[in-house]
Amino acid sequence: MTLTTQPLALFIRQLTIGAALGLWFLAPSVCAERGSHIVLETPLPQPPWELPLIANGTGTIGSSTHDGKVIYVDFWASWCGPCRLSLPALDQISKDFDETDFRVVAVSVDYVSEDALDFLDRYPVDYPVAIDTTGDLGRAFAVAGMPSGYLIDRAGRIREIHVGFRKGDEALLKKSIAALLEET
Repeated sequence: MTLTTQPLALFIRQLTIGAALGLWFLAPSVCAERGSHIVLETPLPQPPWELPLIANGTGTIGSSTHDGKVIYVDFWASWCGPCRLSLPALDQISKDFDETDFRVVAVSVDYVSEDALDFLDRYPVDYPVAIDTTGDLGRAFAVAGMPSGYLIDRAGRIREIHVGFRKGDEALLKKSIAALLEET
């Protein structure tokens, strides 16, 4: 994995995302709709990253792979119960939008790729799946729970953070994606 962010800038980004998540945990009615996601009043740039693909592609995928598109980066794990709901729901969402404008990218946080691949055999998806065996990218995004998703606009800025997943969250997520796709 390659993180090109300078240490101080990375620390500030983590601190800012961590503060947003902290506010969410302390005052969910103020910062989170339905208790599952945070809309950032001030968008944050996603950290530069590049990871190896383990499913639905070859080589690597990174922050610049889908420049100009709305992206949903979803951190998940094979041991995550709610991921059994989120991965299939995200697969359907990825099919509901035009691939030229929107992409879902999954990032497994499993330390062993076989664990992630076994999970994907049971819950297959068609979008690209990468793996972060070191946990570096999860720390750069300040992942606070599983699954954690980051809705990123066309300019590469994190606009929303989704922590956890419940049945019905896909409708809220689709609304947020559609709104970002309408922005020019």
